[in-house]
Amino acid sequence: MARYLLDANVLLRAAAPKSAHHAAAVESIKRLLARGDEVLLVPQVLVEFWSVATRPVDVNGYGWSAKDAEAKVAELLRQFPLLPEGPPVFPEWLRLVTRYGIIGKQVHDARLVAQLNVHGVTHLLTFNVADFQPYGTLAVSPEQV
Repeated sequence: MARYLLDANVLLRAAAPKSAHHAAAVESIKRLLARGDEVLLVPQVLVEFWSVATRPVDVNGYGWSAKDAEAKVAELLRQFPLLPEGPPVFPEWLRLVTRYGIIGKQVHDARLVAQLNVHGVTHLLTFNVADFQPYGTLAVSPEQV
């Protein structure tokens, strides 16, 4: 059984029926669950989800209200286990950004990788596979599931 962390971009596409990637996001999660893989969340992913979901549409968000975002996050927490953001995550993040010379927005991706490493999660389900290649992480696109 593999352990998969869901990236925010997968959750966002799954929550947006009009997205061109909606079906791929939803079906990949269903396939993981059907074959017995563990599908997980971390707080960072939910923070990123909330940020995009509540951002205005004219700046590449979904334009949801805080109440709508809260309801969806509560639903996600009922569906998938939430791994803790414990003290070991920061030193692992610092090790990664230092080792790989990570700068700018990629520091957030490094934080996800740190959480994968700390929690022994084997895969990341994401639409941005290339962003995680520097770390040797088993990033998998929904189309690959």
